[in-house]
Amino acid sequence: MTAHALTYVIGTAGHVDHGKSTLVKALTGIDPDRLREEKEREMTIDLGFAWLTLPSGRQLSIVDVPGHERFIKNMLAGVGGIDAALLVVAADEGPMPQTAEHLAILDLLQIERGLIVLSKIDLVDADWRELVAEEIRERVRGTVLADAPIVPVSAVTGEGLDALRAALEALLDQVPPHVETGAPRLPIDRVFTVAGFGTVVTGTLLGGPLTLGQEVEILPAGRRGRIRGLQSHRTKVERAQPGSRTAVNLAGLAVEDIQRGDVLTVPGWLRPTRLLDVRLRLVPDAPVALEQNDEVDFFVGSAESPARVTLLDAERLEPGQEGWVQLRLPQPLVAVKGDRFILRRPSPSLTIGGGVVVDAHPRRHRRFRREVIQALEVLAAGTPEEIVEQALQSAPLERRALPRAVTLPEPDLQAAVDRLVAEGRVVALGSGGPGDLLVHAAALARIIGELCALLADYHQRQLLRRGMAKEEVRRRSGLAARAFDAIVAHAAAQGALVDDGETLRLPAHRITFTPAQRAAIDRYLAALRAAPYTPPSPAEFGIDPALAIALAETGEVVRVDEGIVFARETFEEIQRQVLAIIDEQGAITLAQFRDHFGSSRKYAQAVLEFLDQQRVTRRVGDQRVRYHPA
Repeated sequence: MTAHALTYVIGTAGHVDHGKSTLVKALTGIDPDRLREEKEREMTIDLGFAWLTLPSGRQLSIVDVPGHERFIKNMLAGVGGIDAALLVVAADEGPMPQTAEHLAILDLLQIERGLIVLSKIDLVDADWRELVAEEIRERVRGTVLADAPIVPVSAVTGEGLDALRAALEALLDQVPPHVETGAPRLPIDRVFTVAGFGTVVTGTLLGGPLTLGQEVEILPAGRRGRIRGLQSHRTKVERAQPGSRTAVNLAGLAVEDIQRGDVLTVPGWLRPTRLLDVRLRLVPDAPVALEQNDEVDFFVGSAESPARVTLLDAERLEPGQEGWVQLRLPQPLVAVKGDRFILRRPSPSLTIGGGVVVDAHPRRHRRFRREVIQALEVLAAGTPEEIVEQALQSAPLERRALPRAVTLPEPDLQAAVDRLVAEGRVVALGSGGPGDLLVHAAALARIIGELCALLADYHQRQLLRRGMAKEEVRRRSGLAARAFDAIVAHAAAQGALVDDGETLRLPAHRITFTPAQRAAIDRYLAALRAAPYTPPSPAEFGIDPALAIALAETGEVVRVDEGIVFARETFEEIQRQVLAIIDEQGAITLAQFRDHFGSSRKYAQAVLEFLDQQRVTRRVGDQRVRYHPA
């Protein structure tokens, strides 16, 4: 992890017409209301942005949000990723309905640092200020802003602005510096065009840095482009750091390709999802309980989506209760483990709860399964080692793919993997590189046991076969080809099974013949040796195809074609003589083979084609030469 420059993002919150935008303009000199409609109506409708440099040199970005209940969705698109909040309450009105809803949202998103600005103090006397301050303190009790300082301010007269700046400095003293925790992720909250430059997107950068010229991907659509330019606070930068408000000028992408709620990231890291496992808390004053399969509006980052609810551990969730929930989304979006979210009722539109994403790529769950709840509890509160172990329980993952399944800071993730491998709780199948397959030791033992059970059943049913076709074993195992090959190689090295190339078998398995089969085989072998170069067919001696194949697999004969079989020692002598002729004369023809061995064209053609298949010889026109790899 790498710490970076002191840049912070703070968001406003509060009821409509309580002076949020006026306060931001007084602090920064920038009017965050950028739309003509906002200026005409004197009401914030969409997100606004401003910035200032505090006396300490800290760079502070401010996201100004609308306060009207009709624009709460726009407010939600702006509060993700902020370091702290300014809850603004007008002194002449006191806490109002959207004060309560915005406060509930900050609490659900766990925005743990903030200030309460008592605005418009020029409109009331000192006694009234005290009364309103007491009412505010009562309202924030039990929330993340319970201990937040209350700063009286008038944006009109300037009273209290210096005290507010000092309070901001003290507040940011509590915010740890931003660090790189992995790949960059920019939830997009604005998309627009700049004449002469093209498409620009903005957002609060999370995770890691963005650099000029870098290839990026817009999710969930998967469109790719390249960074043409970067700005922070309208200043060009070559590298944007996590934790900063960032504007990205994109090459290769049109405005129509992108929308608010999309995520800009590096290719190959994030995957969109339509299922999310979450820990949900309902607000105490939610009007009704949450029922199974209820439809809700889901907000995460700058995205919103309808969702259906699967209650995993309760028949219903009452106001104020918590529970494990799986959210089903009609369209894919991007989320990461640890992201905070908000749920709202679609109609009437109001905030009912929120929580944290625990698994961004779960399987679909059935309700009331204890093992599912236990797994979620580990994901939510387990140690890095426990989280990694759980991710590797079902199937192997490439080391480089593990960050997709386990959202941990990269140093913590790698340290956990190294400890687990050293302790033998995780097995690395490979040579020690990023392509290593990692699998939990218990899962590996289980998978190998299942493969061996599959082979044992096959041996019992197919007594005359040396082993089971490897591809059939893989198909029935359900493993991906690379994982299957790595596990088979590991199992073979441990002596659990034998890999014969095309087939797999248990080490103790041997083809065994009944006394009657053995007697028929012995008569047939005697006949092969009596006519070595024109051997009789197996059927002439009661040897059926299955028995003929088994006999070939024991190595007593070589089956060059259906119905054409040679004794092992005879075929080896034929091969030796064929190569000797080639070495002496440069090649051998079918007629030469036939004349040399006194056989017929049928046998000559079958043997030479078999030697071609075995890469002993190679056909060139009507001749055979020694096979040499290219």
